[in-house]
Amino acid sequence: MATVFLNGSFVEQSEARLSAFDSSVQHGVGLFETMLGGTTGLDETWVYRLDEHLERLAASARELGLAQHLRVQGLYDAVMETVARAGHPRTRVRLTITGGELQLLRAATGDEADAKSTDGAAAATLLIVAQPATEYPPAMFERGVMVGIADARANPLNPFEGHKTLNYWWRLRELQAAAAKGGAEAIVLQVSNHLCGGCVSNVFLVKDGALSTPIARGEEQGGTPDGGEAATIRGALPSPVLPGITRAAVMELAEMRSLSVERRMLSIDDLLGADEVFLTNSSWGVLPVVAVEAHPIGKGRPGEMTRALRAAWMRSIEGES
Repeated sequence: MATVFLNGSFVEQSEARLSAFDSSVQHGVGLFETMLGGTTGLDETWVYRLDEHLERLAASARELGLAQHLRVQGLYDAVMETVARAGHPRTRVRLTITGGELQLLRAATGDEADAKSTDGAAAATLLIVAQPATEYPPAMFERGVMVGIADARANPLNPFEGHKTLNYWWRLRELQAAAAKGGAEAIVLQVSNHLCGGCVSNVFLVKDGALSTPIARGEEQGGTPDGGEAATIRGALPSPVLPGITRAAVMELAEMRSLSVERRMLSIDDLLGADEVFLTNSSWGVLPVVAVEAHPIGKGRPGEMTRALRAAWMRSIEGES
């Protein structure tokens, strides 16, 4: 059973319902974060990089006009309490915030949202669900996975790309298509045919001992993912790539090993010609890719750098738990 926090109260899973007029139902208006957490035998609760997840959520809410100021501390407390009540050693946590029964065209730009309500004309909907974390087969990481190439393309001129909005239908369809071919993920290209990432992950390439990843939203010409001033340099093409939290953690872990990470525009040839490829997200951490459809990557097995970074990520999780 899931532990559910909805609009300020804990409710039974069977009672967790949204209004038919909620903007997420009517228009797909909302944002979410998926996190990894848990509790220890000492009754201590942890959520991996919760501060970073909430900072990204607040930045997206501000940039996309959902709310100018999320009350991050209230969200932090609600997430931690939900994970504590769930009581699982490893917990998958999903936080979803919508516009509630909101007429966006009438919304005041000063709306603030926390775990219970907004100060504007309508209350936000806040939903936090904690469940046992997915247990992936060890073979996924020992042998690596095959991925497909998605038919859909990411548009860098779409201001909603690079944010975790509720518009995931097209991604799920691409995942279904990849799974039908035996793939664990689908790689999405931009309309320019540069790499974007997986449907639910970021992508890294290793070539001749060097690590690279596509430029993410906010990193264009020295920008920052929180939408700082440097992110608005004239002439910089926006990136549709999500600034992943696990992606950032892996880059930090790489730098601790004296491995530099180059963020640049990458092509399909870069992907197919890589010595190693791996994917990152909050659920599986670091996932080795050994084939792109019928094309093997490198030697067709997880590479040394991928294994090392996965081990480092697992140690960083253990450090928090």
